Amino acid sequence: MASNPMQRQARNFFLLGMAITIVIAGVIVALLFMQMKNVNEENQRLKGSMQNVYVLTQNVNSGDVLTADMFQLANASITSIPGDYAEVSTLLSAYSLYTKDGTKITAEYTSDNATNKPVQHLYLNGDKNSEVLKDEVTGNYYILRNNNREYIETATAPVIAKIDAKANTIISQSLIARSNEIYTDDVRQQEYNVVVLPIDLQTGNYIDVRLQLPNGQDFIVVSKKRVTIPNVGGEFLTDTVQMNMSEDEILSLSCAIVEAYKIEGAKLYATKYTEAGLQQASSPTYVVNNEVANLMDSDPNIVNKAKSALSARYNSNNLKAMREQYINNTLTQQGNEEGYKTKVDESIQSTQESRQKYLQSLSGTVTQ
Repeated sequence: MASNPMQRQARNFFLLGMAITIVIAGVIVALLFMQMKNVNEENQRLKGSMQNVYVLTQNVNSGDVLTADMFQLANASITSIPGDYAEVSTLLSAYSLYTKDGTKITAEYTSDNATNKPVQHLYLNGDKNSEVLKDEVTGNYYILRNNNREYIETATAPVIAKIDAKANTIISQSLIARSNEIYTDDVRQQEYNVVVLPIDLQTGNYIDVRLQLPNGQDFIVVSKKRVTIPNVGGEFLTDTVQMNMSEDEILSLSCAIVEAYKIEGAKLYATKYTEAGLQQASSPTYVVNNEVANLMDSDPNIVNKAKSALSARYNSNNLKAMREQYINNTLTQQGNEEGYKTKVDESIQSTQESRQKYLQSLSGTVTQ
């Protein structure tokens, strides 16, 4: 049947539209295919660049002690992993190590070209000629000298966070530090209720214990001790702290407690570190009396390095002169400054009352 020109024109337009639609559909399919191919290639590339790393499971504050149970495995892009990253078990164990006499065992890392993972090397106080190796059978550490093993006795110290860190933060060397609290055989947990405490002191904070005399002199007795506030029956004790103390620290603080009691107007008090992970421990300036010094010198529980440090402090001309001029002189006077003593007593009482109110405000809201 013959068609008129209008019908032929309509049929041609329809065929042309179909052809254009097919071409466009083909182009779209081709583009989608290419896009999917690119996405798959990118996914494969990203999958190859991902690595399992340890991240924090909770928020931590500067100075908080870090333990292995505070971390979990997570996937992270290689480009986001710090260059000083290391496995948690390796990192924490290395940073906690000291020798028995308090010498640091430092850790350094090199890259394994085959696995692209860091390899740990331990050195005695950073000395590359004194690499510390571990006997995998006994677990003991040794230094290899002239092909002979020289075993060393080790002690540990807690690993702490340098700065505040949020959950899911990747652990690395730059975020951690070792505490100055070395766990040697003579370390014991001691409890004290004769130290005036900061109002807002909580478990996990670090303090210096200081002795203040009525003549204005102020001495550091022990430095950077991590405290625990005892909780009895659901209530925190207002005036009591627990601290891990070595034998020499126990004797020094005991001497200071007795002398604070003897000197009218003296005060034994604590000051809190604000950024414990970054701040170095203060150097003690308090010098014990002759009787305690002789006891320390003969005490077998005090490690040799501590004895040497105490001897150097006691025999320091400046500190010894300060001891003679201020502490011994004040002990001789027996504290006749009654006005100052009254003010100190009032200050201590006021601080204790304020601290009690602060701890009561925490009841039920803070877990220790």
